[in-house]
Amino acid sequence: MAKHQTSSEAKPAGATIYDVAGRAGVSIATVSRVLQGATVVAETTRQKVLAAVEELGYVPLGAARSLAVRHHEAHGLVLPELSGPYYAELLMGFEARAAELAQSIVLVLTDSRTDLAAAVRQLATRVDAIAVLGSPAISGDVVRLLRAKKPVVVIAGEPHDGVETIAAENLESARELAGHVLGHGRERALFVGDPDTGPDIRHRYAGFVAAHEERGLVPAEPVRVALSEADGTAFAQRLLRNEYHADALICANDELALSIMTTLQDAGRDVPGEIAVTGWDDVMTSRYVRPGLTTVRQPVQELGALAANRLHELVSGEPPQAQARVLPTQLVVRSSCGCPPA
Repeated sequence: MAKHQTSSEAKPAGATIYDVAGRAGVSIATVSRVLQGATVVAETTRQKVLAAVEELGYVPLGAARSLAVRHHEAHGLVLPELSGPYYAELLMGFEARAAELAQSIVLVLTDSRTDLAAAVRQLATRVDAIAVLGSPAISGDVVRLLRAKKPVVVIAGEPHDGVETIAAENLESARELAGHVLGHGRERALFVGDPDTGPDIRHRYAGFVAAHEERGLVPAEPVRVALSEADGTAFAQRLLRNEYHADALICANDELALSIMTTLQDAGRDVPGEIAVTGWDDVMTSRYVRPGLTTVRQPVQELGALAANRLHELVSGEPPQAQARVLPTQLVVRSSCGCPPA
């Protein structure tokens, strides 16, 4: 149970949404829903969140903007959603760097919007610069619309003229990962994830293809599923029904890999004896499951921090960088690929 603050305890300076979530014992998504007035949150949970906000002196994002002094920067962050570890890590890095720069943040979630163009137009009137996570929901027209109004940085998305892009490296690490798995003698590897989701997944599949071609093998077509836990579970059930045949699964993210691996193990399948499973991201759970998940570590928090920093520099008058800024990634070998436990 969260410890309640006594009157003698000092309120932490610059409390964040993570502090509120930790105090209330809920997720940051729940805190966001309460602060936005959503009615789907249970009353007891709502009261816990509001109590934590009061105890910590947390200023909600809209209020933070209205209280900002004239020279204070407010930056927009456009994400598809907040579920899943990737978005939480990205937001954590973005908010931490924004706090260091004394910036406030306005968060827009595209999956909950019926008129995204109107939402981003409104966002542009409230902030000084905007970071956008690349996704099929955010078209090039939307990015250009934003860029015409305010400085924009695209995170892990398609490049656009005059718009700065930052991303993590995908192709070479994916080639190395797939090559490592094929080196165990696996002959029927499948890539699980939809390359049309964005350039990061497309490059991961390209690395998968390159590893096969280097060995004179014909790569399978990708299994086009979304990147959520539920989609991983659904695919694993289809695999158990023999709708697919594979001895290795190269998953586009850890969320897919972990849900697939758990579903297969619950059904009595041997991972990695019968089928190897790998992921991408290196979320915390990856090192604690058994077998440990072989994956690729990407600097998600650093991406968020870099985006916040670049927005500040662009607002300060620095021109956009013509070349995309690409952060390195790293293969992390554990035992779900067939290697012995370290």
